[in-house]
Amino acid sequence: MSEPWLKIKVSLLSGRAETLDPAPGRVLLASPGHTLADLAEAIDLALARWDRSHLHMFRLADGRALMSGDDLEGGNGSEGSTDAISLGSLKLEPGDQLQYVFDLGDDWTHECELVDATADPREEYGAVPDRPVPIEGWGWIPDQYGRESELLED
Repeated sequence: MSEPWLKIKVSLLSGRAETLDPAPGRVLLASPGHTLADLAEAIDLALARWDRSHLHMFRLADGRALMSGDDLEGGNGSEGSTDAISLGSLKLEPGDQLQYVFDLGDDWTHECELVDATADPREEYGAVPDRPVPIEGWGWIPDQYGRESELLED
């Protein structure tokens, strides 16, 4: 068996001032060595976000807010960067949750729950990937900008 990985259920609760019910979601596989920034990128890719230039933030159960990149000053209440925090350092147990917010304007809010801390990536995915990957999914994913057709708006 490979080093145990984490299986994380991610549910998209709301965004663009809309509550999503039922909440679409994905189950991701991630190594304890991956960072919160790695997890954020995997969530965004799994939920069809093509424009990933927006800021993101994780809120941990202990109340800490961790933001993307160097955007930590300015009184936003963050206590660290998602680039510097590994998933393993959070010491999550199955059932523990954290919140992920993408685009701090449209506030795409996700609930992330650790469902398994002993997953075997070879069994679950067929290989040991170099980044977090989705392995299950359900539900309709809304367009990042609320578009309803492929036609470009003026």
